[in-house]
Amino acid sequence: MNQNRREFIETTLMTFIAAKMGAIEPGRAFGPLKQIDAGVLNVGYAEAGPPGGRPVILLHGWPYDIHTYGDVAPLLAAKGYRVIVPYLRGYGTTRFLSSETVRNGQPSALAVDAIALMDALKIDAAVLGGCDWGARTAGIMAVLWPERCKGLVSVSGYLIGSQEAGKVPLPPKAELQWWYQFYFATERGRAGYEKYRREFSKLIWQLASPKWNFDDATFDRSATAFDNPDHVAIVIDNYRWRLGLAAGESKFDDLEQRLAQGPVITVPTITMEGDANGAPHPDPSAYAKKFTGRYAHRLITGGVGHNLPQEAPQAFADAVLEVAGY
Repeated sequence: MNQNRREFIETTLMTFIAAKMGAIEPGRAFGPLKQIDAGVLNVGYAEAGPPGGRPVILLHGWPYDIHTYGDVAPLLAAKGYRVIVPYLRGYGTTRFLSSETVRNGQPSALAVDAIALMDALKIDAAVLGGCDWGARTAGIMAVLWPERCKGLVSVSGYLIGSQEAGKVPLPPKAELQWWYQFYFATERGRAGYEKYRREFSKLIWQLASPKWNFDDATFDRSATAFDNPDHVAIVIDNYRWRLGLAAGESKFDDLEQRLAQGPVITVPTITMEGDANGAPHPDPSAYAKKFTGRYAHRLITGGVGHNLPQEAPQAFADAVLEVAGY
């Protein structure tokens, strides 16, 4: 039996086994979700792969959901990894445990949520992957809790910022890309997003990934996550916090002060970028020195936009496997 045939048979067998253990087939929605209390949340999450496999946690962004990784998860599960894909606060089936909890969207709060989820699932450390808000959250976790992060795959690189950095004006063309952030700073913007959250999100998909020909079914599958009762509050707070228009919570002040220093990331990392990303994103040369451990950057060509894991799942899965093997 030649090597190629052997690898084909092994991959097919692993895919079958992973499917039996909770993975999904490529291109299909996740199976039944799981729920677990973690920190201030009851978190909804998808799980794929063998329960005893090496853990990988994949974090989505705005305005996306767990289906960002709908085709990545089975690829990793077929290799024997335990893949956890949670809904962030304000998305999908994730809910706050108390009506009294502040609906806070600041970056450090999302990272604390993810650590709480790892604690609830009894995961000591995992490979982390993220896109958009998820990449920022994973990067924060790698900085603040490096012992919990075996490796990092981050779309658009180093995204850790601060309110002070958010005060610095950008060139006009760069400011134009952030038009929705300024819209959300107004009451009209909050009301507009509340009323037109699906239309708004679909527009962002189109602008951020201008060459991604997603169909209505693909968008609608993710858009149900935006029906979460706290979704608008979390999104608006996130973007207002960046501009210094929302104070955040004092319990996160120490974390934010550490992040404001622009700390380096020491864990093994691969950063990725699509060649057709229409969303605001830094040039890779601007953040390369922020990674002091084993590091590589991957440019994914072929018209790949902002939602890279969903648009180029094999490339993203390959990056996770590469980091996991370091």
